[in-house]
Amino acid sequence: MPSPRAAPASGCSAPPAPRRQAPPLPATVPEAAPGSSSRASAPRRKRGGGGVFRFRCVPLPGVRAGMLAAAARRLARAALRAGVGPATAQARLTGSSAAETRPTVRPKNEVEQKQLCAFGEYVAEILPKYIQQVQVTCFNELELLIHPDGIIPVLTFLRDHTNAQFKSLADLTAVDVPSRQYRFEIVYNLLSLRFNSRIRVKTYTDELTPVDSAVSVHKAANWYEREVWDMYGVFFANHPDLRRILTDYGFEGHPFRKDFPLSGYVEVRYDDEVKRVVAEPVELSQEFRKFDLNSPWEAFPAYRAAPEHLKIEAGTKKEDAK
Repeated sequence: MPSPRAAPASGCSAPPAPRRQAPPLPATVPEAAPGSSSRASAPRRKRGGGGVFRFRCVPLPGVRAGMLAAAARRLARAALRAGVGPATAQARLTGSSAAETRPTVRPKNEVEQKQLCAFGEYVAEILPKYIQQVQVTCFNELELLIHPDGIIPVLTFLRDHTNAQFKSLADLTAVDVPSRQYRFEIVYNLLSLRFNSRIRVKTYTDELTPVDSAVSVHKAANWYEREVWDMYGVFFANHPDLRRILTDYGFEGHPFRKDFPLSGYVEVRYDDEVKRVVAEPVELSQEFRKFDLNSPWEAFPAYRAAPEHLKIEAGTKKEDAK
């Protein structure tokens, strides 16, 4: 059986085999070693490569400029999609050491701010009896300060109104500011899934005046109000089950009040003699403790009134003392 490479039979001339064309050269030239001539060196055969060559290539000047231009265009498009300014993208491209302008997490939106201001004025016009103050923070968050008697009407309005629909109570907490006449500030954080918007409603009370419970409007306020009662001592009227939720049974005081001592009133420990956990009054190392409230290192300087100027009294002379 003749091999595939056998000569053709006599009387027939075999057509010449087509010449194989060389592939086009890439737009790169081999990198010359330092100190050698500009002529490209011969390629080296890779060990055990079976005819595989390895080059270290450097782009030609024209190709390099085209590659940089294409990379700049891709970076600019990516920066526009990500919200990065042209200055930042150019600084990243050139590798400049100058200070880059970092994008803010929540940039200011004047259109959204105007809409929140208009909605706050609208709510204040509808409920002027309860709305006492309307403000928009720097992060485009609407805040309403209401009278304690307007908790139920305002929350119901914000939940049921067509242009509001704040049907989700995200959080309920309190703040203790002892220098105020009404030391406790109760904060309701509401969320509108329909309009993807948030609103903060604030009211105030003291140690003895109860406020209306919001459980009838938002069921999620049940445990939130129990926590505020446990930590601050704010009493919520008409609450279905107002009792402590974080501290133990028989706990004395409310830990989040500013006048509550850090050590507490009762110490709970395990007694080896009786073989059980016992509760004892806290034993302080000193009998009396002095608190300098006029110190510049205050826990809440933003809420404390400025101290009065010290009066310098004239001393008595020795002759007058005699």
